[in-house]
Amino acid sequence: MRRSNLPAELNRFVGRAAEQAALAALLGTSRLVTVVGVGGVGKTRLALRTAAGAQKRYGDGVRLADLAPLRDPDLVAHALAEALGLTDHTPRPPREALVEHLAERHVLLVLDGFEHLVESCAPLVRELLAHAPGLTVLAAGRRPLRVAGETVFPLAPMDEADAVALLAERAAEAGAALPEGTPTYTSGAVAGSGLAIPVEAVAPAAPVASEVTEVVRELCRRLDGIPLALELAAGRLPLLSPEQVLLRLDDRFRLLADGERGALPRHRALRTAIGWSHELCTPRERLLWARLSVFAGPFDLEAVEYVCGGRELPPERILDLLGGLLAQSLVSREDTPAGPAYRMLGTVAAYGAEWLAALGDTERMRRRHRDWYMGLATWCELEWFSPRQAEVAARTDVALPDLRAALELCLELPEDAHLAQHLAGTLWFAWAGCGRLSEGRYWLDRALALEPGHQEARLKALWVLGYVAILQGDGTAAVAALHECGERAGSSGNALAEAYATHRMGCLALLTDDTARAEELIGRALDSYRELGELNSNVLMGRVEVAMARAFRGDLEGAVALCREVREICEERGELWTRAYALYVLAYAAWTRDAYGEARELLTACVSINHAFHDLVGLVLAVELLALVTASEGDPVEAAVLQGAAVPMWDTVGVRLFGSESFGGPRELCEGRAREALGPRAYEEAFREGRGLSPDAVVERALAGRRDPAAGGPAAPRPFRTGRSAEVPGTRKPAGSPTGKGGEAAG
Repeated sequence: MRRSNLPAELNRFVGRAAEQAALAALLGTSRLVTVVGVGGVGKTRLALRTAAGAQKRYGDGVRLADLAPLRDPDLVAHALAEALGLTDHTPRPPREALVEHLAERHVLLVLDGFEHLVESCAPLVRELLAHAPGLTVLAAGRRPLRVAGETVFPLAPMDEADAVALLAERAAEAGAALPEGTPTYTSGAVAGSGLAIPVEAVAPAAPVASEVTEVVRELCRRLDGIPLALELAAGRLPLLSPEQVLLRLDDRFRLLADGERGALPRHRALRTAIGWSHELCTPRERLLWARLSVFAGPFDLEAVEYVCGGRELPPERILDLLGGLLAQSLVSREDTPAGPAYRMLGTVAAYGAEWLAALGDTERMRRRHRDWYMGLATWCELEWFSPRQAEVAARTDVALPDLRAALELCLELPEDAHLAQHLAGTLWFAWAGCGRLSEGRYWLDRALALEPGHQEARLKALWVLGYVAILQGDGTAAVAALHECGERAGSSGNALAEAYATHRMGCLALLTDDTARAEELIGRALDSYRELGELNSNVLMGRVEVAMARAFRGDLEGAVALCREVREICEERGELWTRAYALYVLAYAAWTRDAYGEARELLTACVSINHAFHDLVGLVLAVELLALVTASEGDPVEAAVLQGAAVPMWDTVGVRLFGSESFGGPRELCEGRAREALGPRAYEEAFREGRGLSPDAVVERALAGRRDPAAGGPAAPRPFRTGRSAEVPGTRKPAGSPTGKGGEAAG
């Protein structure tokens, strides 16, 4: 995990030198500082800039949790865990995992856009601060959290000098030049920023002439020094002179003042700027603006074309219209792990949502939005078993805010409850394959609490819930879900759902050391898959699980044959996730032959793949076996370090080694060898060192290759590379929810 997840600045930070210094000073004396102010006043930008400058104070990093896209208050703890890079597979509440994770860490957590979730956010922040003495929280919102010990930092609009400098800077970026005498802006450096991106000065340069023209000053005064309003006005300066902009703003401001006499001047100034920008848009740009408000997170062009397109907005015109909104600073462009995307600022989106409601089109657009993300989830599920698997993981990660919005809409409407079950089940790969078991359990439990009468969707959600519960170590919930799935599937003649239920019951038997029953149940499911023509990551994982059962029973030859076959299929299909588990079994077999170099190479690939997919179960299993290989290579110190490093990983997975004697065998053997070689005291010392390592540090050690114990360093690194970019190709994703046989969607 990177020490910081702060976004790169897309343009230069202007002004606010005094505010930044004051806010930085407060972070040194208060553990909870909340920047409050009206929308568009620059709370987020100031908080992020200050946090970037304070990074060196926090040994465990600075992390941003953007809560603005979140709608469900029950997901606040999940969002914070994700922001902190915390993967927790246990069935315990996420807030417990957060408390444990932060207890001994020195972290600055930036909370942005929390005001609509303050009732659930405030108690969580209070609890985290009480149990994590090294935690500091910097929040930015329109109102305080009202938590004991909170220091409120009211952010006023910019003073005149900063406002003029900002207007000039943004006008220059837009290709306009203000009248002579307007301050220019020069680059510099902010000491201690710690960012690996260009960081600019925070004070304007001296004016190029004796005075700034009065019209520019008046324009800034009219906009009340609110940065968002200034940036929107600057976007018009390539087309209009400052005098023309001021005249149009005056007309709009008078109309607004007549209609909103009770509003504060700063609110009126912002709404004036946004409303005026709205009036200057073409009718089609206004309509697109309104429809874009249904997106909760970043969106790409294809999503906009489907969700927002129609008779009034032909899809072939969307790109030009989106470009128009981008040119006016109403939409911003950003690079994501899944490729280029766009985002609309919350204040601007809220204005668009009002217009969408006035048009009476909100529900229809929310349904179109849901349909697109239902289709995207289906496409991702099918492409999970393909060379695009890494791309699918990245795409799902970026789309998560909108997938949540789609799930929430399905749960709001009783007639769409079956769609919630279908979507929560379709996303099994995101829950089980990408380290989101806790959130997957949340959505599956909510969806299955409803009984819409659509059997197929419920069956899929049930076996996926059973799978998730098994990985969480919750055998009781797993058996209940899988039993219901098997009974309903058997009575309705759904052979595929029955096979998945049988498969997962076999998986549960494997983790509880009933290897004979595991092989029998999973073997029966594999026979059904073959008869039905089902081949995907789940099916291949079933073969790996049978191989594990055979290996534990001493049939290494049979286990190796199965896993070599799985590896070959995975390499043909470009599948990585299941391949990592096959490599784990092959590494175990190589170790039994004393082929330690081969075992290490296989485990290095395992670690790399599992880490990339945030699959903590696969990662910790690989680390445990790597410790045994390391001990066998003659490095008991590093083996003890790796064993210690595995402990906190298991704490977030659940029961250590699933409580299984079979899975625990390598650990027990490794510990015995390392203790004998080092003695109890030296072993415990190395073990404690490992316990203090972060997962990233463990992965780095694992990928560094075999150490030279005499030299105390690694031999030669063996990094694993997929050779593929994470950029999603331009293939158009389906907007439907196919249920035809083939791929995981058929489950």
